[in-house]
Amino acid sequence: MPFAPMPARAANRTDRMRRMSAAGIATAAAAAAALTLVPTSPAQAAEHTAPAKAPAATKTAAPAKAPAKAPAKTYSNNLDGWIRESLDIMKSKGIPGSYDGLHRNIMRESSGNPNAENGWDVNAQNGVPSKGLLQVIQPTFDTYHVSGTSNSITDPVANITAAANYAADRYGSIDNVDSAY
Repeated sequence: MPFAPMPARAANRTDRMRRMSAAGIATAAAAAAALTLVPTSPAQAAEHTAPAKAPAATKTAAPAKAPAKAPAKTYSNNLDGWIRESLDIMKSKGIPGSYDGLHRNIMRESSGNPNAENGWDVNAQNGVPSKGLLQVIQPTFDTYHVSGTSNSITDPVANITAAANYAADRYGSIDNVDSAY
């Protein structure tokens, strides 16, 4: 039997099927290609998302500027400021103590007067009066003086820091002192 031409309707349907098949094959191929690009492990994923390394510069780069220094910390010139400055020095030197421990002892010893001097106790009778915020005698101040502070026993920060250093050596911390020491 000779080949008979397809009716127009059937030809259109066949054409559509071929086009859909071609589109389906193209879609399937694209999906398969995409799957080969999906990383299969976290390491592989990191490899694909890591930024590309820039090629080495052929010119000498300008030196990086040093970061700006933070402004020096300032403290108020009063009991609160002296205690806070002493605590910062103590922390840098590994001397234990707290604001409350220092404040409590200062108030008991001198009522916060950096020029307080005890002229009546046994030390004063022996010619070595206790001085300053934490009522330190000169030999104790000299022995426990902390470098970086003033050499004056009545300097508030030097007095607090030396007394806290002494209390740490003798009692473990100024926080453990609850009476004259």
